[in-house]
Amino acid sequence: MEINKVIKRILVTEKSTAAREESNKYFFEVDPRANKIEIGAAVEKLFKVKVIDVRVMHVLGKKKRMGKTIGQKSSWKKAVVTLAAGNSIEFAEGV
Repeated sequence: MEINKVIKRILVTEKSTAAREESNKYFFEVDPRANKIEIGAAVEKLFKVKVIDVRVMHVLGKKKRMGKTIGQKSSWKKAVVTLAAGNSIEFAEGV
């Protein structure tokens, strides 16, 4: 899989901001077909940092009601990447 297509976007939430400040962890939305090795390699190459650990989870889409019908949002895959001490991703620091 191409490195540019593995990582879709960085997730910025209260929980991810706290984890970034406390334990140098970054949250990403990734391609559902990507595995841990591909995710770690993509983060290292794109952001030029040292990755220690990668954890992934599948987030199920929520059910939404539109009048009588019930639909479902798309499911997606989330990765939590732990970086080595002293490394950081610059564009996420100002958020």
